[in-house]
Amino acid sequence: MKAILLLSLLALSVTVIAADSRIKHVVVLMLENRAFDHMCGWLKKVNPEIDGLTGNEWNPLNATDPNSPKVYVDDQARYVDPDPGHGIPDTTEQIFGNPNDPTNPPPMNGFVQNAYRHFPDRDVVMSAFDQSSVPVISQLALQFALFDQWHASIPGPTMPNRAYVGSCTSHGAGDNNAIDIIIGYPQKTVFKALNESGRSWNIYFEEVPSMLQFSDIRSEWDLKNSYHGLATFAEHASQNKLPDYSFIEPIYFDVPFLFSPATDQHPSHSVAEGEKLIKYVYESLRNSPSWEDTLLLITYDEHGGFYDHKPTPMDGIPNPDGLNYTDGNVRFDFDRLGIRVPAIAISPYINPSVIHEPNGPTPTSHYEHSSVYATLKKLWNLPSFLTKRDEWAGTFEGLFTRDTPRTDCPTTLAEPVETLRTWKPATGNEPITHFQRELLAIAHGINGEQPPNEDIVFTETEASLLIREKVRQALGRDIGAFKYQTPQN
Repeated sequence: MKAILLLSLLALSVTVIAADSRIKHVVVLMLENRAFDHMCGWLKKVNPEIDGLTGNEWNPLNATDPNSPKVYVDDQARYVDPDPGHGIPDTTEQIFGNPNDPTNPPPMNGFVQNAYRHFPDRDVVMSAFDQSSVPVISQLALQFALFDQWHASIPGPTMPNRAYVGSCTSHGAGDNNAIDIIIGYPQKTVFKALNESGRSWNIYFEEVPSMLQFSDIRSEWDLKNSYHGLATFAEHASQNKLPDYSFIEPIYFDVPFLFSPATDQHPSHSVAEGEKLIKYVYESLRNSPSWEDTLLLITYDEHGGFYDHKPTPMDGIPNPDGLNYTDGNVRFDFDRLGIRVPAIAISPYINPSVIHEPNGPTPTSHYEHSSVYATLKKLWNLPSFLTKRDEWAGTFEGLFTRDTPRTDCPTTLAEPVETLRTWKPATGNEPITHFQRELLAIAHGINGEQPPNEDIVFTETEASLLIREKVRQALGRDIGAFKYQTPQN
C-alpha cells in the first residue's frame, strides 16, 4: 500500500513539473494608474462572478459627515485632466476617509473628498468604463483569467509599485524619489535573479524603461543586449526568439506628431491608445510560433486615484525588508497593500475564468505585483526568494488547467474606441508630470549625469526628445521608431 501511495505521489510530482515546463516564456505588460472598478468593474453585468460594480456603490462628499451628499458610481468614464491624487497621503485618505482613523477593514469612502481638493470635477473618480468603451481589455478579461483581487503592492504612486514588480520591494521608497533613482536602487532584481539561474530576459520600451531605476541592470552588457524597442517585441515573437522573461513598458510621453502617442493610459493620456498597445502585444503573440508556450500577464502599477470598492488588505502583510517611509505626518511601514488594479493572465492553457484569492502560501496571502516573481520561481524552480514579500505573495501557476491548448482563442481583438479625448487633442506641449520627471532623472542617471534642475519646466515633447537622446547614448544605438504592425503567421 505504501509503495502504491509513493508511486502515486511521484506521478503527481512528474505531472506538475511537466505542466510547468510548457511555459517557456512569460511576458508582463504593465500599464498606468487605473483601478479595477474603473476599468473592469462593470463587467460584473456580463459575468456576475466578478467582484465588480452593482451601481449602488457611493462615496460621501465629506467622509466625516453622516449627512453628507452621496456621489454614486456610473458607467460614464471620461477624459481626465488633471491627474487625481495617488501618493501615500492621498491614497490613505481615499481608503480610510478619515486618515487619522485607520479602520480595519477600511471603508473606501474618501475618494470624492480627496478629489474635491485636487480639482472641481470631483465626480470623475467615481466614473468607470463600460464594456463598449474599453472593448480590448474587456474581451481579454472575459476570454482568459481575470484576477478580481489583485492589489497594488503599496497604496502609493508609480515608481514604488513598479519597483515591486521588478524586485519585490521599493527599498523603503514611498514616492517617486529622483535622488535615489539617479543613483539606482541597490536591491537585487527579478532580472538579476533570472541571470543567476541561467534564464534570459529582455525589456521592451520606447523612451526609457522605468525598470532602469535599479542599479543592478545598468551594466554595459545589459544595456547593449537586454533593452529593445517596442517594435522588436513583435519581431522576436514572430521569429520565436523571445527570452524567458519579457517586461514591456508603454509609451509614457504624448508626442503624437513626432512619435507614437502615449500608450500608458496615465491621465491625461488616451485610454484608447493603451488599448491599441494591449491589442498589439496580444496579437503579436497570438499570431506567432511563441503563442502556445507563452504566458502573457497584463496589469497596472496602481489605481491612479480612481474609486475601487474593495477594502485594501491590512492583515498579515509582511514588510519586505524592514524599511519604512515617512511623508509629512504619514508614516508607512509597508504592511498593507494598495488598491485593486486589473490583472489578466492569458495563455491557450487557461480557460475563461475569474480568479479570486490565492490558496496560500499563507492564510493572509494575496495577489500583488510580487506575485509575478513568486510565480516565476515556482514555474522555473528558481532557487530563492528576493524578499519576505514574494515569499508571502500568492502565485498563479495553477491556472494552466488544460492538457491541450485552446483552439478558440481570438486571433484578432476588437478595435479600440476613442470617444474620450476628441475635445482636447494631444499636442505634446503639456508640462511633464512628477512621474515623467523621474523618467528624465533615470535617463540622465544611466549616463552618470545629474538631471536638469527641477525648476526648469519641460513639455512632453522636450522631455521625450532629451530622454531618447540620453538613452541612445547609454545603449550605444537607436532602438528605432514604434508602429502598430502585428506580424501574421
